[in-house]
Amino acid sequence: MTAIARKVAAALALPVVLFAVWWLATGSSENFYFPSLRVILSSFGEVWTGDRLVTDVLPSVLRLLCGYLAAVVIAVTAGVVIGSSPRIRAFAEPALEFLRAIPPPVLVPIIMLFAGIGDVMKIVVIVFGCVWPILLNTVEGVRAVDGVLLDTARSYGIGGVARLRHLVLRSASPQIFAGMRQALSLGIILMVISEMFAASNGLGFAIVQFQRSFAIPSMWSGILLLGILGFLLSLVFRLVESRALSWYHGLRRSQRS
Repeated sequence: MTAIARKVAAALALPVVLFAVWWLATGSSENFYFPSLRVILSSFGEVWTGDRLVTDVLPSVLRLLCGYLAAVVIAVTAGVVIGSSPRIRAFAEPALEFLRAIPPPVLVPIIMLFAGIGDVMKIVVIVFGCVWPILLNTVEGVRAVDGVLLDTARSYGIGGVARLRHLVLRSASPQIFAGMRQALSLGIILMVISEMFAASNGLGFAIVQFQRSFAIPSMWSGILLLGILGFLLSLVFRLVESRALSWYHGLRRSQRS
């Protein structure tokens, strides 16, 4: 518990310093477009009440989680298949490089034609953007599995699901989590972008509405809420990652000593 508390304190140190600098730097600001942090925090308490948390924040978080988890499942499954077979990798690589180069926001109008303007469209946009860093890291992680370990497992008759679970996925898990970390930040960005197109709720929709109605402090409070949400999700991810990769971090510490 002490170690977790230290990690949380270390993660909070820089944001607290940045908030203090922001407070001092904008304390006397009278600019309409760049209000002081005090005004933004006052608007934050007024805007993001229980009703708006349910109507805007909760739908955004649910879309993000659905899209992100779907991307993890798709990317890890495809990455294991592609990374395990040189022939499949050579066949799929050109198509993967082509699709990866397409910015997901560009596909929003096209996805709207097929999926409509509801939650399905927003989730598909998040999935399309999040899948690539996880997929590519999974492929490289599976390719990097030690051949000696694979031969040893084969000689002992360990195959199928057991080899996949205990050897392949375990060896590739550090790179898989690296891709998942990158995808999480992309997912938040795509969540906001998708909600700016023909939406009726969500954080992106609310921020655009505040901007159009010149409710500038409320708009800044929405941006601040996005930053807080991203920070909290990153903190939760770090805790999950440290728990899932405890063997890996322990191995690295032993190698340093």
